[in-house]
Amino acid sequence: MRRIWTIGLLVALAMLGKAYTPALAQESQQRNAPLKLTLSTHYPDQMAQVGETVTFDLTVRAPDPQVVHLEMREVPAGWTPTFTGEGRVIESVYVEPDHDGSASLKLEPPKDVAPGSYRFVVVARGNGTETELPIGLTIKDKLPSKLAFDAELPTLKGTPTTTFRYNTTLKNEGDEPLTINLAADAPQGFQVNFSLSGQDVTSFPLNANETKRLTVEVVPPPQTPAGQYQVTVSANGSEAQQQLVLTAEVTGQPDLSVTTPDERLSGQAYAGRVTPFKVVVRNSGSAAARDVKLSASPPSGWSISFQPEQITEIPPGQQVEATANVHPAEQAIAGDYMVTVRAQPGEGASKSMDLRITVLTSTLWGVVGLALIAIAVGAVGVAVVRFGRR
Repeated sequence: MRRIWTIGLLVALAMLGKAYTPALAQESQQRNAPLKLTLSTHYPDQMAQVGETVTFDLTVRAPDPQVVHLEMREVPAGWTPTFTGEGRVIESVYVEPDHDGSASLKLEPPKDVAPGSYRFVVVARGNGTETELPIGLTIKDKLPSKLAFDAELPTLKGTPTTTFRYNTTLKNEGDEPLTINLAADAPQGFQVNFSLSGQDVTSFPLNANETKRLTVEVVPPPQTPAGQYQVTVSANGSEAQQQLVLTAEVTGQPDLSVTTPDERLSGQAYAGRVTPFKVVVRNSGSAAARDVKLSASPPSGWSISFQPEQITEIPPGQQVEATANVHPAEQAIAGDYMVTVRAQPGEGASKSMDLRITVLTSTLWGVVGLALIAIAVGAVGVAVVRFGRR
């Protein structure tokens, strides 16, 4: 019984192998089939206006290195075809298997061309073979309305406080004047403004074949997180619409503030003594503040040092505490003084706070002063008593 099963299995495998082998051979033949001479264009059927000369870009592909001759097999009466390459009139193209040949076909209509459909046939002849390419051209009295909307730099980079300004051009490629209405689809909180010749606009006339330069301003909301934000601008005419996608690449920006732990901006210090004050540098921005240097503008004769003098990094949403050692002048008069404390990041704007410091004189000098006054009063009293008797 086992022998019968074994024989059956071998027979089935043999039959399957016979069926699979032709399939593999056919696939291998298809894969190794020689390339053919081909002639193509991206847009073989086009539409043009009466009197317009139309140009078709041609691509020639061949299985081996050869010179391919180009000619016209079918041309409507009165039309003038011309093959060009790199600005010169040509009759053939040299093609290699790994490098496609390219040429242009210019079709110039007769002066009295009438609206309608016209057919052309281009022929490419190589080494013992040829191929043809049919081309269709529809001529109309007037072309449908069409807009072309472009930006010089569609992607700009800046911080959350940057106003992104895009220089764009809008062209009416139709034969009828249009009234253009502008609109924008932007992320929430973004403001988009349009200006034409320095004036804010939302609509304007655009004559046939006229081009106008527009400035599109995109203002992100404060504290916008870092990232790429797309704004779609639409130009809508009565019969033509066109969109332009602009990208605002927002980079993070630190936003510093300087205060004290209890946010009280006043304190006391003694003349001639060093008094420490706690200072808090807070970063509420969207990027880390790096290499933040602390400095102060003290009154004349004072000295102020910080510990630390420079903060390496303050991540977004965090704060760092430092100590300002304030040393009023030895001869400072009692009273209120203003000290400006400043935090300057390596990149970005500096921030500061004004700290009012009330200077007190030492109690020892007060005691000494009272003693001197008492001695002076005593001396005057003794003098009065002594000289009063005389």
